Amino acid sequence: MCPRCERPESVCYCHALVSIETRSRIVILQHPREQGMPIGTAHMAQLCLPQASLHVGLAWDDSDVLREACGDPERPPLLLHPGPGARDILREPPAAPVTLIVVDGTWSQAGALVRDNPRLASLPRYAFHAPEPSQYRIRREPRAEYVSTIEALMHVLGALEGAPGRFRPLLRPMNAMVEAQVAAQARAPRPRPRPRDGRPRPHLTPRERLQREIVARWDDLVLVFGDANAWPYDTPQHALGDELVHWVAHRPSTRGTFAFVVAPRNPLAPDAPRHTGLAPETLLAGGSPTELFAAFSAFTRPTDVIASWGHHGLRLFKDCGGALPGTFLDLRQAARKLTNAKTGTLERYAAAAAGATDTPRGPPPPPGRAGRRLGMLIAILDAWRALAGERRERPAPGAADAVHGSPRGGLVL
Repeated sequence: MCPRCERPESVCYCHALVSIETRSRIVILQHPREQGMPIGTAHMAQLCLPQASLHVGLAWDDSDVLREACGDPERPPLLLHPGPGARDILREPPAAPVTLIVVDGTWSQAGALVRDNPRLASLPRYAFHAPEPSQYRIRREPRAEYVSTIEALMHVLGALEGAPGRFRPLLRPMNAMVEAQVAAQARAPRPRPRPRDGRPRPHLTPRERLQREIVARWDDLVLVFGDANAWPYDTPQHALGDELVHWVAHRPSTRGTFAFVVAPRNPLAPDAPRHTGLAPETLLAGGSPTELFAAFSAFTRPTDVIASWGHHGLRLFKDCGGALPGTFLDLRQAARKLTNAKTGTLERYAAAAAGATDTPRGPPPPPGRAGRRLGMLIAILDAWRALAGERRERPAPGAADAVHGSPRGGLVL
């Protein structure tokens, strides 16, 4: 993974990034469900615009982010979002520099952010009609005239700065990402063709859905979960960023379990002990990231498939300098494929899926919230295996049941 653009190195777009100074300040408020979207453009815009900042959350009205954005008299705030009374920013751009507040997400997510934050919704509102079709070919929009976040910034900043052509280079990294994605899709196996008589495709059985991702790579699967020392969005310390403090893993084929506590480098958030389920003294006595990487490297193999519920834990591991082996499987996406429906939270999905199997045996999960969620992933995987008709007898308790950790700071079970 490229640490800058957060894309696989084979489709990295960093070679196409540009840097364009602006008089106006840009504040991007991103819906949490859009965070980590591999083909999103908000992070790309932040890399290209030095005066841009990207923030993730749902509640903004009482946040320091919105307070600071609205507190600069020399660059008054305006909200870029369509709605009643919105002025056309391409036809009537403010003459003076502004603080441009942009909401990022799907259209429903962006609308929810504005709807649920009255102070944000009360800001002077601007919108525009795109003067050209979107070049964002890899993501479906509700209407043909809708554009991506970085395309919107290209049009709007061109109007605000009085130089439309100066911001067209913002399309370079987006087009590089689009072309790489299209090429990768062309190389991917083609889907099963529809019969010529027009009949629908045969219904895929649960085993067929799980075969490639779960059953065929069972011996290589390693479940992981990471928990963070995270300060609330409305505190100044939130700018420090979330940092990994608890990393747990489990290899279902051998029942081997790994657990490691990393001492926080930043001040410990007041709510971190309750959030992680670990005592403050346990967190503060944790090991170093270097010790974590060495211990986890001994637990894993280069051919492993690292599986987690979403990307948050993997991002925490990467942000503290770690590199994961093998390939990655998003269990949340696999669950969506299996059910053809939204999964809801991990807790909700695990409660529904665990009813299809008995309680998983083996060593108990590590303490803390990370351990509980790791147990949920184990239960989900057991349910999927039973659904696919591939349940095997677990090996007898023995050396494989050991819990691996650090000599200091690791969890002792």
